[in-house]
Amino acid sequence: MALTVPRSQGGIAALAGSALVLVALAAYGAAGPRQAAAVLIGGLAGLSLYHAAFGFTSAWRYIVTQRRGAGLRAQFVLILLTSAVSFPLIAWGHVLGWPAIGYVFPFGIAAALGAFLFGVGMQLGGGCGSGTLYTAGGGSTRMMITLAAFILGSVAATAHLHLWNRLPKLPPVSLIGEFGPHGAFLLTALVLGALALATIRIERRAHGNVAPPARTVSFMTGPWSPMAGAVMLAVVGIATFVVVGRPWGITSAFALWGAKVFHVLGVPVDTWPYWTWQRGALEGSVFRDTTSVMDFGIMLGAMGAAALAGRFVPIWHLGLRDILTAVAGGLLMGYGARLAYGCNIGAYLGGLVSGSLHGWLWLVFGFLGSLAGTRLRLTLGMDGRNTGS
Repeated sequence: MALTVPRSQGGIAALAGSALVLVALAAYGAAGPRQAAAVLIGGLAGLSLYHAAFGFTSAWRYIVTQRRGAGLRAQFVLILLTSAVSFPLIAWGHVLGWPAIGYVFPFGIAAALGAFLFGVGMQLGGGCGSGTLYTAGGGSTRMMITLAAFILGSVAATAHLHLWNRLPKLPPVSLIGEFGPHGAFLLTALVLGALALATIRIERRAHGNVAPPARTVSFMTGPWSPMAGAVMLAVVGIATFVVVGRPWGITSAFALWGAKVFHVLGVPVDTWPYWTWQRGALEGSVFRDTTSVMDFGIMLGAMGAAALAGRFVPIWHLGLRDILTAVAGGLLMGYGARLAYGCNIGAYLGGLVSGSLHGWLWLVFGFLGSLAGTRLRLTLGMDGRNTGS
């Protein structure tokens, strides 16, 4: 079947594609072919996130407000598919010639608070880390405000992170180290399977049935089913492990972008402890930062996807509530993400596909924050409107 793109959107799709190529070329010049490949992986992520409307935020909210769990089950499929490759790569990749490391971090009071704040913020802001990028790239002006506040909250947290890190924490625990890749995968599958069964039970109790799966209409113009999105995002996650050698991340780039702006404005961020050990990133080209170029790719991929779907139509008139909740949500997510080793992608997904205990603990406290944020949304009357993912 021929690809049909609305005439008014064809130029936008071409612009997004051209910009993606230019960013890939800049990344190649700054850091070589793997960096350029990372841009293209980000572009695929943006396309997939947009067409599948793959929202971590909405999935966590819908199981509470609508008693529907398809979004959560899609997340679990994404985690298992990625883990099936990432666990062996982490354990044996150096032998196979594809060395990879996981995100295995300690988890304590600061990380728990950060995950909770992030959970609250993503419900107010209307999107998580990946959700903010793909909806902003897809033309959402409200999410552009959320992104700006997200960046501001991220760089603000770096001023205090050395103080937060003094609080008590559990040591890092690797399930791959404890049980081997096979045992870690089996344990992960059992827990996620139990959670999936729980969502099915909740859904059947509330509605008498499980909602029929959504269909993928078109690969290029969308929409995609959540499961198709999960499969494609697993491809993104696996490709990131193979090409970059680590899990997919999102929010560390936001702190870097904000710090660079502050530095240009004369704020002495280079004296903050967080940036003294990242001085090279602060002073070097942003195209040398892999997370940054992948984020650029996500936004451009989503922009192209929105144009292909004929839906790149920014709305420039926003109400005061939309603006204030976007700012509040972005600030909370930015600050919380730095305390908790990242967002739903870097900490939750990245932690779980690394076999790290901190990923499970992030899920617990992030979900508690999401519950509080969902209640705030209801109090503020936000749930009659489409404010994001």
